[in-house]
Amino acid sequence: MRSTATVRSFAGVNKISLATGERTHSIEIPPKPSGFGSSVSGGELLMLALATCYCNDLYREAAKLGIEVTHVEAECGAAFPAEGEPAAEITYKVRIAAKASEQQILELAALTDRRAEIHGTVRGATPVKLAQVEAESA
Repeated sequence: MRSTATVRSFAGVNKISLATGERTHSIEIPPKPSGFGSSVSGGELLMLALATCYCNDLYREAAKLGIEVTHVEAECGAAFPAEGEPAAEITYKVRIAAKASEQQILELAALTDRRAEIHGTVRGATPVKLAQVEAESA
């Protein structure tokens, strides 16, 4: 299944649409105070992608194991040393409450860490390719 994100940015407007398969929706992220670009950074969104993936996948894996999870909190962070340099020291921590033993919760956490697709993508350093550029003189 393919996922896409589209950002349309121009003076005072920042429109974001997301899609996975046939499901589409939008999220609100205001433009920068200057009116151009997004008020959040790509680094922040990458950390959000990691945290969101882990939470969603934890619930998925818990359901497969018959574990009822009542609360998940995931905090992801990274250092961005300088413009143009990749993230370093990507770490995350989680807090999980579930109707299970501590050992079962620890095993669920480790399983989810291994199966989380965004984590695997970042760990595997999947190439990112500029596929097309359309230039328009204004």
